[in-house]
Amino acid sequence: MYENKIKSGFVTLIGRPNVGKSTLMNLLIGQKIAITSGKPQTTRNRIQTVYTDERGQVIFLDTPGIHKAKNKLGQYMVSVAERTLKEVDVVLWLVEPGTFIGAGERHIAKQLAKVKTPVMLVINKTDTVSKSEILTAIDAYKDILKFAEIIPVSALKGENTDKLMNIIFDYLPYGPMYYDENTITDQPERQIVAEFIREMALRFLDEEIPHGIAVIIEQMTERNHSRNADSANDGNASGIMDIHATIICEKDSHKGIIIGKGGSMLKKIGSQARKVIENLLDCQVNLQLWVKVKKDWRDSDFLLKNYGYNIRDTR
Repeated sequence: MYENKIKSGFVTLIGRPNVGKSTLMNLLIGQKIAITSGKPQTTRNRIQTVYTDERGQVIFLDTPGIHKAKNKLGQYMVSVAERTLKEVDVVLWLVEPGTFIGAGERHIAKQLAKVKTPVMLVINKTDTVSKSEILTAIDAYKDILKFAEIIPVSALKGENTDKLMNIIFDYLPYGPMYYDENTITDQPERQIVAEFIREMALRFLDEEIPHGIAVIIEQMTERNHSRNADSANDGNASGIMDIHATIICEKDSHKGIIIGKGGSMLKKIGSQARKVIENLLDCQVNLQLWVKVKKDWRDSDFLLKNYGYNIRDTR
């Protein structure tokens, strides 16, 4: 037993695409790390974040939405999500507050029935329905699986999320601090930056294009310069981060749409991404974007690996 009685452990968030997993995780840790959008299949890799307080430490694993895969990238995403079920101390299964339990939810329930890990049903988006509808949703789901807890929340509004965190700590074992108290994520900055750029592409582009996009950081270097002579003497310098990134798409027609008339769309994506990246890095950012076509990259083992999706690790 650990002398300081610290609780620590791993918690995964799973669910169908677009149920609010990334939004909830960002809210629980108090910082934007995972990208969010209204389009399904936004999260592609497992994203690990860390929450620490006087009670202990929670390591959250945000996973891709479980869906019917249509290509190798889709297979990879589903494998990542399902594999984490065996690696954690608590599972948070996020659903929307409805009464219809479709094939997707039943598939997830079937996977969860195979593990001994405590499963908490988190009914998200409660701000969109009445209290009676929340109770009806709880009644619809309560018998589909043996849940450790059922907690209704609104990740968008922050409703009932403090209670959720308290319950998570109740179920965690005593253990060590896996990360120092200032760590928020183990994700490399380059990967987070690439995801923020992809988030803006998801936000502004037409439905059929974002699923065929990847973002590669070609260069990310910091150059320091003094604000003025006085600040230089004080040792306080402001840095500028030069970031060169390439947006990969699958079709020539998509490339034209991503660039836009006179480069307007690419400028829009870059301008909005730069603001989020500057907030993350706490410095000025010079972001340069290019667009390249790699046909059918989502079905190429070689290209998937090059773009950061390690297919072999899921087999």
